[in-house]
Amino acid sequence: MAALASIDRGESIAVAVGTSQDKQQREGGEIVRGADLCYQHTMDLLEELGFPKGVMPLKDLVECGLVRSTGFVWMNLKAPYEHFFKGTGTRVSYAKEVTAYVEKGRMKKMTGVKSKNMLLWVPIVEMSSLKDGRKIYFKTSVGIGRSFPTSAFEEEEANKGEQ
Repeated sequence: MAALASIDRGESIAVAVGTSQDKQQREGGEIVRGADLCYQHTMDLLEELGFPKGVMPLKDLVECGLVRSTGFVWMNLKAPYEHFFKGTGTRVSYAKEVTAYVEKGRMKKMTGVKSKNMLLWVPIVEMSSLKDGRKIYFKTSVGIGRSFPTSAFEEEEANKGEQ
């Protein structure tokens, strides 16, 4: 179900009404709003977890949050988008909302992230750091996974700065 909200310019947008489960998951969370603040919050979180900043190149963030007691995180984007990782040769799709449960070196129960394998989009449900942080392993919803060197995502962040 969606509610209608109006914004200053007289336009209307559809706003999803959250379920009680959504509210419970986010209860007590640190919530940040605005593109710049959300970007910095996300980069700080990735660093805290031991992941390179380029591993989640989310753009146009609207809201993000972290519930430290449960490890639940969410990142709301203005619109879904796709990103091609040159270092890994993979295309990844991000939904308007990306969620996960986090702990040092691991993001699990991920939603909103898919990777294109051949002609199919496959949900990524887990990301974990391997081999003393030199590789990152991505697990799909069918239990199959693939690892990539951490350096591929560090290069991604460096390339972003050059653009």
